[in-house]
Amino acid sequence: MAAPAACTRFSDNYELKEELGKGAFSVVRRCVQKSTGLEFAAKIINTKKLSARDFQKLEREARICRKLQHPNIVRLHDSIQEENFHYLVFDLVTGGELFEDIVAREFYSEADASHCIQQILESVNHCHQDGVVHRDLKPENLLLASKQKGAAVKLADFGLAIEVQGEQQAWFGFAGTPGYLSPEVLKKEPYGKPVDIWACGVILYILLVGYPPFWDEDQHRLYAQIKAGAYDYPSPEWDTVTPEAKNLINQMLTVNPSKRITASEALKHPWICQRERVASVVHRQETVDCLKKFNARRKLKGAILTTMLATRNFSSRSIITKKSDGSQVKESTDSSTTLEDDDVKEDKLNKAGVDRSSTVIAKEPEEIRILCPNKTCSQLSTNSYGSARKQEIIKMTEQLIEAINTGDYEAYTKICDPHLTAFEPEALGNLVEGMDFHKFYFDNVLGKNCKAVNTTILNPHVHLLGEDAACIAYVRLTQYMDKQGQAHTQQSEETRVWHKRDNKWQNVHFHRSGVTGSSPFTFAHK
Repeated sequence: MAAPAACTRFSDNYELKEELGKGAFSVVRRCVQKSTGLEFAAKIINTKKLSARDFQKLEREARICRKLQHPNIVRLHDSIQEENFHYLVFDLVTGGELFEDIVAREFYSEADASHCIQQILESVNHCHQDGVVHRDLKPENLLLASKQKGAAVKLADFGLAIEVQGEQQAWFGFAGTPGYLSPEVLKKEPYGKPVDIWACGVILYILLVGYPPFWDEDQHRLYAQIKAGAYDYPSPEWDTVTPEAKNLINQMLTVNPSKRITASEALKHPWICQRERVASVVHRQETVDCLKKFNARRKLKGAILTTMLATRNFSSRSIITKKSDGSQVKESTDSSTTLEDDDVKEDKLNKAGVDRSSTVIAKEPEEIRILCPNKTCSQLSTNSYGSARKQEIIKMTEQLIEAINTGDYEAYTKICDPHLTAFEPEALGNLVEGMDFHKFYFDNVLGKNCKAVNTTILNPHVHLLGEDAACIAYVRLTQYMDKQGQAHTQQSEETRVWHKRDNKWQNVHFHRSGVTGSSPFTFAHK
C-alpha cells in the first residue's frame, strides 16, 4: 500500500465497523477503506484525556510505526489527527497470538520453533536497521496475520519503542516486561539494540520447552537470576533438543551485551538458515502441554491486573506505595506486566486492561511486588478463611460448567453478569460483551449432538482479589458420547474472573483457549 495520503477527516477515507477492543483512552474498530474496500483496524485515541507526556508518546509511536514496513511487523497505514481524536490505521490482524496457535496445532517440532523465531528475528533485524529498539518483545506482542495455516508472524505494539543512532548505548529508562528484561537494564547500565536479542533468547527457550529460562515468584530472585544469566537445560525435556538450538540460545542469552549475537548474525546461524538439515522434526508434545499451562498463567495474570483496577477494593491507593523520600511509586503486579519508569509522575493506573499498548509503571525494579488490601498475599492464601473462599470459587465454576453441559441457559444467566465479557475462539479474537453471543449456542448447539457429558476441572488455581473479587485458572477436560455411541474427549484452558455483588458471586469475564481433541460439534466448551 502506498504511503499514507493526507486527508482532513477520517470519515473521508474510511467507514467504521464493529468494535474489536478498547482501553481507557482508546477503542479499536474494524474499518473499511472506501476507495479500495480493504479492511483495517483503526485505533481511535481520545486525545482530550491524554496528558502532554502521553501525547508525546503517541506521536513517537506513530512516527516509529510509519517507517517500519516489513511483512513480519503490524504495519501502520495511516495516521490522522482530528480535534479531540487521533486515528491510527493498522493491518487487521486476525490470527490471534502465536503461542495460542502453537498449542492448537496437531504437530509442533523444533523445526517449527526455528521458523517462528526466524520470523521474529526478521522483524527485529528490520527494526534495528531502521534505528528502532522495541524494548517489549514478549508472547503477547507476537501475533499471526490470519487463521490460515502458515500465516506470517507479526510483531506488534511499539508503545515502548525508542529510536537510536547506530549502535548507540545509553540509559533510556527502565522499560519492558520483567521476565524478558536484559541484565543491563536491570543493572541500570547503558543499553541499546541487544536488549531485544535477549528477549528473543527468552522467547526461543519457551518455544522449545514451553516454560521460561528465568522464573521465580519473588522478583528479587527473578532479577538476580537474569543479572547472573543463571539458566540451564534440565533433563529430560532438553535431552531431545539439538545442540545447535542450545548454542543459539546461549549466544542470545549472553550477559555481556557487547558479546551478544546480533539479529543479522542470528539469522545466519545454522539452526535458522539450515533448518531442514539441522533442526529436529520430531513432534514435541511435552512442549505443547507445558506451553498450555504457560499460556493459562499469562492469561490469569492479565485478568488479575484488569480486575484489580476495575474493582472498588483495588483503588489507586492499593497499588501505590510511598518511598522514604515521600515520592510515590506505582508497583507491578506480576513478572509478565509491562513496566516503564518514564511515567512515575503521572497517575495512569486506569490505562491497564484490555488495551494492548497500556503499561503499568514502576520506578525501582528492586521494589516491585504484589500488594493485597488489608492482608498480605501469603496470609490470604494460607488461612482457613481464604481456603474456604477459594473452594467457593471452584464450586461456583463447577456450577457454571454444569449449566453449560446441560444446556440450561436460565441457570447460566443467573451465574453470569449480564455484561459478561469473553475472549474465545468462536469470537475470532474479538472481545464479546453481553449474553446474546452465548445464547445463540445454547439455543442451537449445546447438548444437541451428544448424549452424555462429563467435565473434570484439572489443576484449579484461585487468586483472591480482596473481599469481592477472584480469578480462577484451570484445565477443563470434557468427556462425552456422540449420537453414534462413540466416546470423545476434549481439553481447553480457561480463566474466569468472579465478582461478588449483593453477596452473590457472578462471572464477569472469561478467556478460553482453542479446544483440542476430536469434536463432532462446536462450542462444547463455552
